[in-house]
Amino acid sequence: MLQVDQKKFEDVLLNLKLLTVDQLSQLKIESVRSGQELADLIIKQKMLSIEDVTKARAISSDLPYVNLSSVKVDQNILKNLSKEMAKKYKAVPFGFSGNMLNVAMLNPNNVQVIEFMERRSGFRVNPYMASEEGIEKVIDQYQDLSSEVSEALKDVETTKLEIKTSGDLAEITEDAPVTRAVNTILEYASKAKASDIHIEPWENALKVRFRIDGILQETMSLPAHIQSALISRIKILSELKIDEHRIPQDGRFDVNIDDHEIDIRVAVSPTVHGEKVVMRLLDKSAGTISLENLGFRGHSFRLIAQGIKKPHGMVLSTGPTGSGKTTTLYAILGKINNPGVNIITLEDPVEYQTKGVNQIQVNAAVGLTFASGLRSILRQDPDIIMVGEIRDAETADLAVQSALTGHTVLSTLHTNSASGVLPRMLDMNIEPFLIASTISTCIGQRLVRKLCDKCKKPYKASPALVEAIDKTVGGLLPQNEKELGQFGYKVPFKGSKEFTLYEPQGCPDCNNTGYSGRIGVYEVFNISPEMEKLVVSHATTLEVQNQAVKEGMITMRQDGFLKALEGITTIEEVVAKISES
Repeated sequence: MLQVDQKKFEDVLLNLKLLTVDQLSQLKIESVRSGQELADLIIKQKMLSIEDVTKARAISSDLPYVNLSSVKVDQNILKNLSKEMAKKYKAVPFGFSGNMLNVAMLNPNNVQVIEFMERRSGFRVNPYMASEEGIEKVIDQYQDLSSEVSEALKDVETTKLEIKTSGDLAEITEDAPVTRAVNTILEYASKAKASDIHIEPWENALKVRFRIDGILQETMSLPAHIQSALISRIKILSELKIDEHRIPQDGRFDVNIDDHEIDIRVAVSPTVHGEKVVMRLLDKSAGTISLENLGFRGHSFRLIAQGIKKPHGMVLSTGPTGSGKTTTLYAILGKINNPGVNIITLEDPVEYQTKGVNQIQVNAAVGLTFASGLRSILRQDPDIIMVGEIRDAETADLAVQSALTGHTVLSTLHTNSASGVLPRMLDMNIEPFLIASTISTCIGQRLVRKLCDKCKKPYKASPALVEAIDKTVGGLLPQNEKELGQFGYKVPFKGSKEFTLYEPQGCPDCNNTGYSGRIGVYEVFNISPEMEKLVVSHATTLEVQNQAVKEGMITMRQDGFLKALEGITTIEEVVAKISES
């Protein structure tokens, strides 16, 4: 980091009218008190942007400044300095001035680095000062995944691999090109915020696809003959049998990518053209999961808070695979986890490693199933039990008995809606009176893509959309400003018939998809006396749904429409994920 003259830096802040005299005085006092650098304190308190501070530092050091936050650099220019060098020295080329190569650096006064870059590039270097964030954005532009992996594998591709023994295979997979290729795929997947990597063998190619925001995207195609080496490298990392190709195998390993601890779960399955690998990426450094961050609002949030305050009973989250059920349960655990309770989980697999929680991995091969594990847990004096999934009647019966004997039980079920929980438990031969007395809260959920905040574009809803919105959530919209404050959603009053919605556009930040990240849409109800009567009378899913809505439940579709009115997602995305209720 470039050291600057503090007095000059302060003068520049005032001369550019970035800060007032009073603001600067207060910041200097706080800087002395806390021991923090003035520039760091300005950024931390969000008084100026990182780019403003970097520009002021550059001017105070008589250095040229460049803002790279939205600059697209040509690949031919980037080739003048390698990606490895750019990452190591935090320096990136971004253009030419005559015969001089313009290079943005964190410290343009580092003469040794400049001389080294001049020798490597063959050009005189013209140094500029830039922010670390701007430099990182240019580093991310270096080539694409396909070209980087192809470059890493070029030594492997020159000769078709002939593998005779597992020993030969292990030696080949330790070869640097294959190792670099796997590392590059993992690095790109992490930066793209992919949840899964699919490596799929076809007759003449090896396809790599990333699942980003719930959508599979074909990322690259590799030559078929490198399949064995690439997949065997992944097997070695996962401690799987590299000479076993006939049966599925599951494993896991950890990697550190840009100071992020990534837990990778690996599933290998044989196909007609070879073995397919699916890797699920879980960022262990992602921070605390909260119900608010997941997208719970108003009425639904309050019902969950009420449900988990009870000293016993079951909280069940439902939805299809990949709808975030387990994540919801972990957010609930986060609210009730404290040193005064004994929490034990039984999962397949353990997705989030959590402090203060005793987590057990199901292993059917040695007889540790959900049912047998749950019996063992009950002898461990638990207060709260989380069962990853209720899959069969035996597990359902044990979970109900656990709730009856004074435990709080969290679990998931595969049903299409919250109202499907009660009939599903009846299908598992659980007595109706036991269901009514043990289940406290039912949650239904889906995940929808969030609009990219950088490029989403507002538009006025058409008359047809206004009619659909009014039909779906017209009765839920707040009547006045006071009601709006208690509502939980930032949406218009009911009197407005001119709804503003947002549509995706696409930009570099969202990989030109218009969407970035996902958020949950939910429906939640607690078991009331009226609901208990319905359960005892073997009510249908529709009857349970109607009663829940009568008691104030906001359906998943309604929750999605309200979030579209907030500008978080789109009506089209909600309709695609959730059928008419």
